[in-house]
Amino acid sequence: ETDAPTMQKWKRAGFSDEYIARLVKDCGGQSRIAKTVRDKRRELKVHPVYRRIDTCAGEFPTETAYMYSTYFYDAEYERAHSSCELRPTSGGKKIVILGGGPNRIGQGVEFDYCCIHAVTALRDSGFETLMINCNPETVSTDYDIADRLFFEPLTAEDVLEICRRENPQGVVVQFGGQTPLAIARELQEAGAPIIGTPVDAIDRAESRRRFQKLISECGLRQPENAIVDFSDLAEHGGDSSEIEIARKAEEAAELSRKIGYPIVIRPGYVLGGKAMQIVRSEESLRAYFSAPWLRRFFGDILLDKFLVGAAEVDADAIRDKEGDCIVAGVMQHIEPAGVHSGDSACSLPPHSLTESVAEEIKNQTRILANALGAIGLMNVQFAVCENEVYVLEANPRASRTVPFVSKATGLAVAKVAARAMAGESLRAQNAREMQPPSHFAVKEAVFPFAKFAGADVLLGPEMKSTGETMGIAEDFPRAFLLAQEAILPFPRTGTAFISVPDADKPGALQAARRFQELGFNIIATAGSAKYFSDNGVAAAAVNKVKEGRPHIVDEIVSGRVQIVINTEAGSLQSRQDSFSIRNAALMHKVVYFTTVAGAQAAAAAQGAKRGTPRSLQEWHAMNKNK
Repeated sequence: ETDAPTMQKWKRAGFSDEYIARLVKDCGGQSRIAKTVRDKRRELKVHPVYRRIDTCAGEFPTETAYMYSTYFYDAEYERAHSSCELRPTSGGKKIVILGGGPNRIGQGVEFDYCCIHAVTALRDSGFETLMINCNPETVSTDYDIADRLFFEPLTAEDVLEICRRENPQGVVVQFGGQTPLAIARELQEAGAPIIGTPVDAIDRAESRRRFQKLISECGLRQPENAIVDFSDLAEHGGDSSEIEIARKAEEAAELSRKIGYPIVIRPGYVLGGKAMQIVRSEESLRAYFSAPWLRRFFGDILLDKFLVGAAEVDADAIRDKEGDCIVAGVMQHIEPAGVHSGDSACSLPPHSLTESVAEEIKNQTRILANALGAIGLMNVQFAVCENEVYVLEANPRASRTVPFVSKATGLAVAKVAARAMAGESLRAQNAREMQPPSHFAVKEAVFPFAKFAGADVLLGPEMKSTGETMGIAEDFPRAFLLAQEAILPFPRTGTAFISVPDADKPGALQAARRFQELGFNIIATAGSAKYFSDNGVAAAAVNKVKEGRPHIVDEIVSGRVQIVINTEAGSLQSRQDSFSIRNAALMHKVVYFTTVAGAQAAAAAQGAKRGTPRSLQEWHAMNKNK
């Protein structure tokens, strides 16, 4: 029990409802940890007031609706020294858009792009727009984007207080990525009017167990998998014990033995593939389940059979309340399945899928959108193995590919989706599914590895990139080349070093042959060099680091290598043995590829001509006139 002055003092000191609840021992468990304090605070009528940021530094009055919240010590102080400066409008159509919060690995400006387009579209449709975001380094927090901007943390507590004062017609959680999606259920349970995809449908897609059941009901295929359920540990409300975690690890080991290694571990409700991992042995699996973060994890973990050699594909779709659904884009990854979609280069339209497979992907995307009852944006990720299509996961929200799809096709995906969420049908917007463009657009990821000493450039299911480039051309090789050259100048001649395990040698041979045809010298570690020479590609052998100097790192550091192609077998020892090669390439700005698929695309692109530069508008005009 507490009184209003005490609660006011706690809030003034910066304690959130959730943190106060964690300091109190009788809050009723994990699920009610913040609601207990929120209800008490409302009973005591302790609420924040909103002030306007003075964008003119006091030089002259400003009416800029740049808001932030604050608490005062007591009601008398508030009456004497301040009044709430929010001045919310009454009546009319009003919608709150939740931003993405901090830009970080896994969630960046792609979601801010979606938020801005949503605000613009809704304002044009006659809605008053309220933007909530806590990151000043975004365009969505520019003073003239929304009708009112709130610099607030993206927590249920702060969003609900704004809704209490503004009384909006709707709250949009789909455009800010995983951050606002994670608080959608709490917002709805507290009475916030969530619009777009129903919260229960979001949970059906995010919960690994419920999504597994949905796929089965739709008659679609997933890789062979099993679920390890941590939800039964939630009743403790705090950290799970070592004994409980060990029990879950034993369960996971038994299930994985039945499925067969390698396994992809996919926790639910994660950002940017966080904590996803490919494990190739029981030893690695048990090491994963010893991670400290599992002590506070209370969801499902999917153990997914890893489809070796499969191609991964993304599809972005928009669905309205009437059930109409259009697939805005189908993007084939260049890197194989197992590399996070945010880290893999991708091509629109697909560069090697058959037309029938691409159509099947579109069909399955529509089936999932209708089964979920999605309204607005949805992204689905597939794996294609031996022309069979497998569903990996679905995200009923904006994806980081939306800006790329919009620029590649000319369809303002986020704007169309925002209007659909607000009730305007696709037909009323005259939004139609576009034919695949006559040009190719390639997205390539940009990584921050050079900023972090000792970082390994190998890619996997956990996202590492912080940006992206885009190339457009008449064909795939030229588009890929342009996307690559936006990151590092592509060498036209010189020496290519190749070191790959036995499983990757046939694919690496194709790349080596093409580079040699273009005039490159080929050098390789002993095993790879012998394989290439036996198959008609002259390759000089060079020492591995552990074989003594002069070795391959010396060659890279001295500037005698222009391209590095280095993949690893998946074992910890293999990764450690080749780390110095990748690190030397990174530090000396040598173009490198860590997948055979990427090396093959680079080899195909190497001989391509740059072509004539064209604006996006010119490409879109050419596509309309084809």
